[in-house]
Amino acid sequence: MERCDLVIVGGGPAGLAAAIAAREAGVADLLVLERDRELGGILNQCIHSGFGLHTFREELTGPEYARRYIRRAEELAVPCLMDTMVLEISPERVVTAVNAQRGLFQLQAGAVILAMGCRERPRGALNIPGFRPAGVYTAGAAQRLVNREGLMPGREVVILGSGDIGLIMARRMTLEGARVRVVAELMPYSGGLKRNIVQCLDDFGIPLKLSHTVVDIQGRERLTGVTLARVDENRRPIPGTEEHYTCDTLLLSCGLIPENELSRGAGVALSPVTNGPVVDESLETSVPGIFACGNVLHVHDLVDFVSQEAAQAGRRAARYLAGGGERGEAVRLTAGRGVRYTVPAQADPLRMEEELTVRFRVDNEYRGAAVVVSAGEEVLQRRKKRILAPGEMEEVRLSRKDLLERPAVREITISLEVAP
Repeated sequence: MERCDLVIVGGGPAGLAAAIAAREAGVADLLVLERDRELGGILNQCIHSGFGLHTFREELTGPEYARRYIRRAEELAVPCLMDTMVLEISPERVVTAVNAQRGLFQLQAGAVILAMGCRERPRGALNIPGFRPAGVYTAGAAQRLVNREGLMPGREVVILGSGDIGLIMARRMTLEGARVRVVAELMPYSGGLKRNIVQCLDDFGIPLKLSHTVVDIQGRERLTGVTLARVDENRRPIPGTEEHYTCDTLLLSCGLIPENELSRGAGVALSPVTNGPVVDESLETSVPGIFACGNVLHVHDLVDFVSQEAAQAGRRAARYLAGGGERGEAVRLTAGRGVRYTVPAQADPLRMEEELTVRFRVDNEYRGAAVVVSAGEEVLQRRKKRILAPGEMEEVRLSRKDLLERPAVREITISLEVAP
């Protein structure tokens, strides 16, 4: 069995940023394993602009953003194995992988960074009745067909789900000459960024129907139409509210799921809310030496935040390989009213950097609410927000100094203070 100080699983934006940061932190023996033929991950099919505003202070397309990280990895001579599928990671950090050149092989890693990204929720998970005709795609599959293969899935389109990929594909299909009839969303709010609703739907006159879902699919060989219905507060279709739309294509943009099979096989504890690993301030999972970052940890709204988080994972993995430093007692970070989860879930003040970014999502749309960070009865931070929405990730920053000055604090809660 070969040995490697640091193995990074995934060569997308998270894996590349983690590898670059680890190399810059002094890790000489590292390896990126990527199952695709090229680096860059999902960014290679995201030809729209809007990337890099936080990282590079300029607007880039997905391939342009990826290329900057690929170029930096090449400058640092980061070794990458392409067309390589990781089959298993053991709790002892033994990585089992396979490719055409080497066959089945194993690596004993000193540390592992999980950066596998996420996948789309398929039709089978949505319980939509009807036959299984051609013409039903996930939004990401349609994006690849249009942007990379030069193929049009159809000409009359209905989109179920208002996640960012679905919104972007509504615009993309329109620009390619298709007619997007409607975007239906099960929830009473959109799952995408506000800017995408404006730029991809409003600017093209595409209607968005909130609290609606597909209740029937028509067509045996090829999709011929779908039926939408309004749903009640329990997300059940309301009889008598059905509307029929003729179409030849249905795109599904109904949520993303972290690629957590390898995480689960390694014995990593998973969050029931994010479906990704539970991590601490170092982005280390419940299994020592295994770190997680990017969309395999929790689904992000902007790739810039993926890169920031992954760079932190790379630095902390380098620190782990160098000995880890002193450990103290961790403070639990919990989600209070209106907050679905926090990443990380705990923080050791002795191991924190001077500031720790804690990211979270809210559970509904709120106007004029305040984000409150509290330790028991003491309020550490209160920040008023004009609008909070589930489609946009929020963050607070905790000070290492504040926590060290309060050694008795064992739990910090992030919650919303909602105006009456």
